[in-house]
Amino acid sequence: MRLAFILGEIGSGLRRNITMVVSVILVTFVSLTFVGAAGMLQLQINQMKGYWYDKVQVAIFLCSDGSTAAGCATGPVTAEQQENLKTLLASPAVAQYVNDFQYESKEEAYKHFKDQFSNSPIVDSVTPDQLPSSFRINMKDPEKYQIISETFSSQPGVETVIDQRQLLERLFSAMNAASLVAVSIAGVMIVCAILLIATTIRLSAFSRRRETGIMRLVGASKMVIQLPFILEGVIAAVIGAALASGTLWAVAHFFLGEYLSKQYPDTAFISPGQTLILAPALLILGGSLAGISSLLTLRRYLKV
Repeated sequence: MRLAFILGEIGSGLRRNITMVVSVILVTFVSLTFVGAAGMLQLQINQMKGYWYDKVQVAIFLCSDGSTAAGCATGPVTAEQQENLKTLLASPAVAQYVNDFQYESKEEAYKHFKDQFSNSPIVDSVTPDQLPSSFRINMKDPEKYQIISETFSSQPGVETVIDQRQLLERLFSAMNAASLVAVSIAGVMIVCAILLIATTIRLSAFSRRRETGIMRLVGASKMVIQLPFILEGVIAAVIGAALASGTLWAVAHFFLGEYLSKQYPDTAFISPGQTLILAPALLILGGSLAGISSLLTLRRYLKV
């Protein structure tokens, strides 16, 4: 009997304030979508780190015409210097940190450059002589890059030592910044959602002030009086959270999986299933915010 009464009151409240309920759903949906987007960015960053950090190389660029580095004081790298570098790479002191290494000539560097920038007009202004030859090193542990840098930076014939991971860190930093922006926007939208839920509950309580007054007179408990109002806000917020979760799944499936993965086949994107990890958190967050906001509003304005 009590359950049927509570369910009836919830249905009545949702019908009476349908416009405000829809507003709560939409604001919650938008705010939690931003929260979920920030979570998706972090999942993508972790995915890309795990994928690319195993593939990045340390590049030892050799001296060429016009190099101004200290190790290039004698001019372009000589065959003897190049052989000494290869011997050092194969030595036990260095080999323990290296999986394998390859020598890349100027012609090979130019070919890779043309493949990478095939759609850019810069290709026509670059010649093979302008690109340095290099040794490309696959590390056993990318974190040990500094050892290779310290070992080879001062060697004759070496212009510079570059860790490709540094370039990735710039990309990840930009993605982290975007994640913080999404969280900031989500924070503002969550505040709006809380205020809108509180307003909805106040209007619902005002429209049913006669019923709640009668319930107090007949000795109804605080829980029985407050629960329908609280559940109205929770239901609206949970619907918004479910819509946000569905949107994140759709973005992962259609945009990342169907579009970007085909455009960038060498990049590891998160799967739609991974976004479902965020769904319980969004549902709990939306329901909790609505419940707490509703309870505080009722204590202040319903006075039961």
